[in-house]
Amino acid sequence: MYEPQADASGVAVAPEQKPRKVAIICSKGSLDMAYPGLILANAARMMGIEAVVFFTFWGLDIITKKKVDHLHPGIVGNPSVPMPTMIAGLPGMEAMAGAMMKKQMAKLDIPSVREMLELLDASGAELYGCKMAMDMFGLTKDDLVPEVKEVITAMEFFEKSEGAQTIFV
Repeated sequence: MYEPQADASGVAVAPEQKPRKVAIICSKGSLDMAYPGLILANAARMMGIEAVVFFTFWGLDIITKKKVDHLHPGIVGNPSVPMPTMIAGLPGMEAMAGAMMKKQMAKLDIPSVREMLELLDASGAELYGCKMAMDMFGLTKDDLVPEVKEVITAMEFFEKSEGAQTIFV
C-alpha cells in the first residue's frame, strides 16, 4: 500500500521518480518495420523519455549506410497487403510499393529513415548495432550510419537499458 511521505515539518512530499526510459529492439529491416521503432523512439524523446534503440539481425539494414536509403516494404506474405502473394512476388512489385509508400509519406511530411536517425541522434537517443549480428553479416562500425553510437553485445544492451520499458519490433 502507498504511504505518503512527509518532510520534517509534516508537509506531504511527492515521491522521487526515476527518469522514464524505453528500450526498443529493431529486428526487421523492411521500410514498414523501420518506422514503428523509430517513431516510438522519437515520440519518447519528444516527451523527455530516455530512448535506447538496438538494431539486430535484419534491423541492421536500417542503420547500414548502403541500405538505409533503399529499404522496401515487406509485401510478400504480408496479410495486410491488398494483393495476392503471387502478384506481390513479381519482379519490381516491392520497389513499386516502396515508391508509392515513400510518395505518400512525403505528402504527409514524414521524414525519411535517414532523417529519422539524424533526428533521434540530435535529440539524445542512443542508437546501437548488435555485435553478434554484425559479425554474422560481416559488417563493421564503418558500414553503419554515423548516428550509431557504438556496436554492443546483447548483454551490454541489457546493461544500457536497465529499468527501461522494452519494445521488440
